[in-house]
Amino acid sequence: MKKKRLLIPILAIGIFITTTSYKSDFFAIAKQIEIFTSLFKELNMNYVDETNPADLMDTAITAMLNDLDPYTKFWNEQEVEAARIQNSGEYTGIGASIKTRDHKITIIQAYKDYPADKAGLKAGDEITKIGDVEVADFDDDAGELLKGSPGTAVQLTYLRQGEKKTTTLKREAVSLKAVPFYKLINGDIGYIVLSKFNRKASAETAKALQKLKKEGATKIILDLRNNPGGLLSEAVNVTNIFVNKDETIVTTKSVIKKYNQTYKTKKDAIDTQIPLAVLINGKSASASEIVSGSLQDLDRAVIIGARSFGKGLVQRPKKLTYGTQAKITISRYYTPSGRCIQALDYWHRDKNGKAVRTKAEDYNEFSTRNGRKVYDGGGIAPDISLKTSEYSGITNALLEQDAIFDYATQYYYSHSLEQPNNFNFSAADYNEFKKFLQKIDFEYKTQTEKELQNALSSAKKEGFNQAIQKQYSNLQKALKTAKEEALDEKQEEITHLITSEIIPRYFYENGLYNYYIENNPELLEAQRILNNSKKYKSILN
Repeated sequence: MKKKRLLIPILAIGIFITTTSYKSDFFAIAKQIEIFTSLFKELNMNYVDETNPADLMDTAITAMLNDLDPYTKFWNEQEVEAARIQNSGEYTGIGASIKTRDHKITIIQAYKDYPADKAGLKAGDEITKIGDVEVADFDDDAGELLKGSPGTAVQLTYLRQGEKKTTTLKREAVSLKAVPFYKLINGDIGYIVLSKFNRKASAETAKALQKLKKEGATKIILDLRNNPGGLLSEAVNVTNIFVNKDETIVTTKSVIKKYNQTYKTKKDAIDTQIPLAVLINGKSASASEIVSGSLQDLDRAVIIGARSFGKGLVQRPKKLTYGTQAKITISRYYTPSGRCIQALDYWHRDKNGKAVRTKAEDYNEFSTRNGRKVYDGGGIAPDISLKTSEYSGITNALLEQDAIFDYATQYYYSHSLEQPNNFNFSAADYNEFKKFLQKIDFEYKTQTEKELQNALSSAKKEGFNQAIQKQYSNLQKALKTAKEEALDEKQEEITHLITSEIIPRYFYENGLYNYYIENNPELLEAQRILNNSKKYKSILN
């Protein structure tokens, strides 16, 4: 009886502390909401000029979320639907990947045999008008106007190389494959490209593996390059294809206990012994990193390429009112060895408000199942690193400013190409690319330049700017020269990306992957490793 008497007060204290903590948080939230509501009301009722409540609220939400990480977002009704389509891989529209820029919708890729492709639309075409709606005048996401019921017609006005054109096409149901390509190489190596982790990812990967094995595959290359991730459950399921039941694949950790979870494989594997090489690069993120990281930690595959993106934050959508949602970061990913995948620390920023990246000297050491040393620091570091997989500062700038994309568009309309395997982007072609960059006034600012600019600003405040102006000018000139030289130093890396952009213009994705089989350095290295059983085993052991 004494034990029971003691237990009741302890429970009461625990409940009191928990309740008090909850009430304290609830009061703080309620207080701030009340303050904000009263401010919002007074602004809209009394401001000197007419206000737009929706615009003000959007600004407030954006500013609040900017203090967190870039993955915590507010979704309006259209964005909620876009996320659903992304996860399902199915929608009704014109069958094209698009990007809005300069008040126009640019076709990034017209999917083979879908309406956009049938109508002759090409990558680089700029849609300026959808039906009677001018894209430049449309306040919301004009891309939504391309969607609609199957069989409905839509007229498009677009610019191609400055020439105005029109076409009418009928919308269709579009189904995007998670595995857009797989093929048997040299009679015994199966090559599988996994481009996204939607709900079809594991089923399509399993189907490709089984078919390739029937054709004679005794080794597998899984290509996760440029895969941005997707569903966590599908990452576990894809790993499960090669790893047996009840293996820990990833854990999630958070200050909120209910989000601390361990995800294990639930089924028997299809093949736990087949030699496996996985390709990754700086654009392989999230679910791609779970798959590559767990296979590396379990010594189940050799990882080839470059360090992955380092997106180790877990988001969960939360329903709000009027069909909107908040996608909120709830936890972090950890691989089986205990490595955190996340590269940038958004909660301990530098003096300029930038997220901090872990320095190499601060990486922590972990061990794989066989005792191999692996390290955290963000992303998954490959077992075999190749420069052609890297994304340097200048390369990222070229991609961000669409310089490579725009050059590939120009190239397509000025060159003919009959077979993808005959393609060779020569030194002369690369010089033409550099001339193109001069023509479009390509410019980018390095991190060093940004820090120098900040240093000069500090010097001005302290009255030292005149004393260091000469040295500052000399450093600027040296950096300009170094940036120009970077184009030549990173020629191999940039040429690889230009090639990957040009070939699909002529031969779709299939043409590119067929080209990779015979020409891509990462794919050739994977074949070399898999064909050398002794080397393969030595890496994993």
